Amino acid sequence: MPKVTYIEHDGRRFEVDLPEGWSLMQGALLNGVTGIEGECGGSCGCATCHLYVDEAFVDRLPEIAEAEDEMLDCTVAQREANSRLGCQIKMTPDLDGLVVRLPEEQS
Repeated sequence: MPKVTYIEHDGRRFEVDLPEGWSLMQGALLNGVTGIEGECGGSCGCATCHLYVDEAFVDRLPEIAEAEDEMLDCTVAQREANSRLGCQIKMTPDLDGLVVRLPEEQS
């Protein structure tokens, strides 16, 4: 099963086994990662699952869809080139070992 490491703003790390097809938001919420809120339940409607993808994995992700791009303009924390919404990234074998950093606040 692929693994993802969530690093909260304070440095706490959560290494999670995430089934293929699950979103990074789902993995965070179901494993007690407090830096993700996911207020909209994963419908790309709130930007409270904003995260920063490790540069080594950015090119492995699907392109940002227009809806995600628009929501990323609404994040509380600063948008960076590696900003994504966790609800829009589904785990695949190619993402095994993925590391994401979480902003200080989501809302």
